[in-house]
Amino acid sequence: EDEPVESGGGSVQAGGSLRLSCVATRRRRCMGWFRQAPGKEREGIAGIDADTSISTYADSVKGRFTISLDGGKNTLYLEMNSLKPEDTAVYYCAHIISCGTWSFRYWGQGTQVTVSS
Repeated sequence: EDEPVESGGGSVQAGGSLRLSCVATRRRRCMGWFRQAPGKEREGIAGIDADTSISTYADSVKGRFTISLDGGKNTLYLEMNSLKPEDTAVYYCAHIISCGTWSFRYWGQGTQVTVSS
């Protein structure tokens, strides 16, 4: 019941862009995105504090990805530019227990992003 719903994934060539969306069941102060590639550990990549608009990024995506929030719609976005093959993963949005950390809970089914070289 608290699981958000992600959408917007797909297949693109390296250098391309995608925009992921996530509709949350209700407003939460701290939200973010993590991804998981086959055989790899979960990686927190972006988070945002809805009260301050302060965002946090992993070094692997900094400068390429942008997280944003439409509070009125409880919708979280992830704009992904300059995509690389190593960005290939299932992307999940989730509530973050503490803003500025990668402590996720209540994530959805995820959306697949595939970047080809």
